[in-house]
Amino acid sequence: MKNVTLVLSDGTKFHGQSFGYDAPVAGEVVFNTAMTGYPESLTDPSYAGQLMTLTYPLVGNYGVPPFSVEPNGLPTFMESDKIYASAIIVADYSEQFSHWNAVESLADWLKREHVPGITGIDTRQLTKVLREHGVMMGKIIFDDDPDNIPSANYEGVNFVDQVSCKEVVRYNEGAGKRVVLVDCGVKANIIRCLIERGVEVVRVPWNYDYTGMDFDGLFLANGPGDPDTCQDAVDIIRKQMSQSRKPICGICMGNQLLGKAAGASIYKLKYGHRSHNQPVRLVGSEKCYITSQNHGYAVDAHTLGQDWEELFVNMNDGSNEGIRHKTNSWFTSQFHPEACSGPVDTMFMFDRFVETLK
Repeated sequence: MKNVTLVLSDGTKFHGQSFGYDAPVAGEVVFNTAMTGYPESLTDPSYAGQLMTLTYPLVGNYGVPPFSVEPNGLPTFMESDKIYASAIIVADYSEQFSHWNAVESLADWLKREHVPGITGIDTRQLTKVLREHGVMMGKIIFDDDPDNIPSANYEGVNFVDQVSCKEVVRYNEGAGKRVVLVDCGVKANIIRCLIERGVEVVRVPWNYDYTGMDFDGLFLANGPGDPDTCQDAVDIIRKQMSQSRKPICGICMGNQLLGKAAGASIYKLKYGHRSHNQPVRLVGSEKCYITSQNHGYAVDAHTLGQDWEELFVNMNDGSNEGIRHKTNSWFTSQFHPEACSGPVDTMFMFDRFVETLK
């Protein structure tokens, strides 16, 4: 293993070793507190442009499942067609793995996809720095090649355009109700959940004008980066809402885009929500759910139009976790109901959406 140094934009340095692809890289350094699910997280397009730190100390012990594809074109075990995170940072990489479904090690997978991975990092201290300062840019530099310094931009970059599909894709054709899914970086399990509920899914690029299409409901998917870079998507949503009351459901980035279409503003969280254990409360009740999340921005609920209200609230910091229209079937969640690898406490969101399709 080659020695590497993680350098944060404030000058803080962490020393470790490379166990993935040996290449310097730069990006926004974030942390994820989930205990499992690194194959799903690495292939989540919402991590595009980010160096993903896992706070759980031991990583790699259950290997990596096969990258097989189902007849419908969706990967069997992953969330997309490749690794989208720019790098993974762990405290202790397990070279030995054991799992009934594993076909290769995490290191071999990273090398095959040309993604750096570093171990031996004090992720506890790194997380404390990020919590106190807020997420920041960072660079992974190889000690034997100190002059090869990578550069990367994150603020203002339209990562959604980089990860969205480029043409219309159809799933479950000829099934019941037809749902247009706006692909801002959609996780495969969102499409799986819709297909399992017997609907046809028409997946369109993030800036595709679907308002003239024949469909029964609109689904706004998750995606990476700043929603303020996606004004085209917001304009199309507003156009759709002005001419139709068809049901709309959104997840993560979808919550933020619908929020912007409803007149709300977006702000960046200090260090985001990336975990499998975020508690949220259903507004107007004492019902709380444990949710999986992956986002760095949030809707400012105080700026919502008068016809809108909050649907869910985060119990840790009070930030918005979903909105709904007071009369139309337009609602969202900032968290991921479809979460792989869990929890699935809020899977009912898909049921409610499908039930509204007329």
